[in-house]
Amino acid sequence: MRELLLCPPDYYGIEYEINPWMNRARGAEAALAQKQWKQLHARLSNLDCEVHLISPQPGLPDMVFTANAGLTVGRKFIPSNFRHKERAGEQSFFAKWMEQRGYEVSWLPEYLYFEGEGDALFGGDALFCGYKFRSDIQSHRALADILGCLVISVELVDPRFYHLDTCFCPLPDGSAFWFPSAFDEYGQRAIRERVTGLIDVLPEEAMHFSCNAVVIERDIVLPEGAPQLVATLQDRGYRCYELPMSEFIKAGGACKCLTMFMPQRESAP
Repeated sequence: MRELLLCPPDYYGIEYEINPWMNRARGAEAALAQKQWKQLHARLSNLDCEVHLISPQPGLPDMVFTANAGLTVGRKFIPSNFRHKERAGEQSFFAKWMEQRGYEVSWLPEYLYFEGEGDALFGGDALFCGYKFRSDIQSHRALADILGCLVISVELVDPRFYHLDTCFCPLPDGSAFWFPSAFDEYGQRAIRERVTGLIDVLPEEAMHFSCNAVVIERDIVLPEGAPQLVATLQDRGYRCYELPMSEFIKAGGACKCLTMFMPQRESAP
């Protein structure tokens, strides 16, 4: 049974602008955000997952995006060092929560920006790490030292896809679906060399954050609005569950951003 960490959106809202999706004037509808989050929670719970909840905190509207809190491998938790001061207050709450549940908390040096599963996803025998907009490439060497695994750094070039998990989703069979234009030429080549059976996502479907999906074995929970991707995944034997995520996309997040794996991998490959 997979264990996941979610945070209720009690204090969620667009209170600042730190990515191209956020617009305080437009805002998010609180009641609809609650409804959409509860649908995600129910769907994940029905996939034989144990869903843990961390208590939301006032003044931290983006705490709901738990994937950005850190990276968990086995019983080791590496907390994030957020680039933007607006999110830095989240770090201590997640670290304390994980420590109270018996995880070994390993902090990166505070001068190395790193934003957790948002920029660190295992695919096959490697840990793919995105950098530029949020995480520093220098943090990847520190991750490799802590985990003792192969880390492949890929540069993100489209500010709309500022985290790796907004444009790249590894699958358990060793393949992945992704939006290639979000990466520089070297990053595209690095992914193509390591990942077989890649599925390219159309630009119009990528804009619905279709790559921001939660994969539980053969089940995939993703935002609605990607019919071609869903058809391709179903042809490969995956079961897809499409959910409305409009209120969270307004902040630059969706299904995966709202979900952190505990752990993402039992051990580093």
